[in-house]
Amino acid sequence: MSRILVVDDEPQILRALRINLAARGYEVVVAVDGGSALREAADRRPDLIVLDLGLPDMDGVEVIHGVRGWSSVPIIVLSGRTGNQDKIDALDAGADDYVTKPFGVDELLARVRAVTRRTGSRESEPARVRVGEHVIDLAEKTVSGDVRLTPTEWHILELLVRNPGKLISQRQLLSEVWGAQYVKETHYLRQYMAQLRRKLEKEPAHPTHLITEPGMGYRFTP
Repeated sequence: MSRILVVDDEPQILRALRINLAARGYEVVVAVDGGSALREAADRRPDLIVLDLGLPDMDGVEVIHGVRGWSSVPIIVLSGRTGNQDKIDALDAGADDYVTKPFGVDELLARVRAVTRRTGSRESEPARVRVGEHVIDLAEKTVSGDVRLTPTEWHILELLVRNPGKLISQRQLLSEVWGAQYVKETHYLRQYMAQLRRKLEKEPAHPTHLITEPGMGYRFTP
């Protein structure tokens, strides 16, 4: 059974999430502020954290930084903040995904399933991943159909396909592929993602696997 820590100061949301997650077989631990969230995370070692950003004692981004100091546990952020900068800050701090309030429980549960599947498969990561009609061989660094990728295209693709369903921020991609000094050069990503879609997507103008989350980053959808 997966253990989920839900951190939110709104009683109605805590209750709804506890009921819905427990009904699907998850063990649920709750916290109403950042301090108790950090203590519960350290004591209970959850498999996933669902975290509100607007906590009474500290910003949720501070909680993410605190957890990331010692753990790689997946974190899904919940927040009523709709600005892209809040989402970017949370992702750059180490969050795995972001759901905006008000949210549908089914959507959140789908994100939870995606994150827990991804986490559970890390140790037995597949050597091959399918992107549409193409097979990506991660060990051999090849693409079926005689598709040729540049080293930069490969680096971007590998970061995405090794994290299926995860929203990878623009800053993370730019930093890991080009270096920290390039984190504002978002036009690099637009250019290379367009090239990858032309090579891998059946309809590059309407991609189904290499998805843009406007203003935030990119997501690989198997």
